[in-house]
Amino acid sequence: MLSQLEGEVRGCRKCPLCLTRHQAVPGEGNPNSKLAFVGEAPGYYEDLEGRPFVGAAGKLLTEMIEERLGIKRQDVYITNIVKCRPPGNRDPSPKEVEICSPYLERQLEIIKPKIIVSLGRHSTIYLLSKAGISAKGILSVRGRTYQVRSDPVSFLLMPTIHPAAALYDPKNVKILRCDFEKLKNILKKLK
Repeated sequence: MLSQLEGEVRGCRKCPLCLTRHQAVPGEGNPNSKLAFVGEAPGYYEDLEGRPFVGAAGKLLTEMIEERLGIKRQDVYITNIVKCRPPGNRDPSPKEVEICSPYLERQLEIIKPKIIVSLGRHSTIYLLSKAGISAKGILSVRGRTYQVRSDPVSFLLMPTIHPAAALYDPKNVKILRCDFEKLKNILKKLK
């Protein structure tokens, strides 16, 4: 089922982003993982490789997953709300999120993660809206957990800053590390 969905994503022509992309980026990782990471949209390197989080931000995310959580990257699932790179790495538009989010919804139905870490403002706002929670910025909600029940999926959501934001400001690396420490403790309780 997941491979069929990934094929749909790769061939998607539902919005103008298909005209400027090299490749759509459906997601990757363990489809049976209890833990999923959801970002905003692919960047330059992701667009070239067709894989999520492979540039500098991806290297930081992988480091956090492997060193802070003690989990191999391939043992979690990583994806984005928007599956094609917006030109110039701009933020995804509300219309692009609206058009592309059904793919994410279907991924979550298939994978059924127990915990989702939203990476950045756009994925956080989208996923919190599933719980009827509104948020204007990531800093007001990051590091907290929210129970999201949205038929047919239910998960614990933990927002954090996007790894790219941590690359631009060293104080954000501390925030990211702190949030991953909280995540590690949450994962211990699930075992």
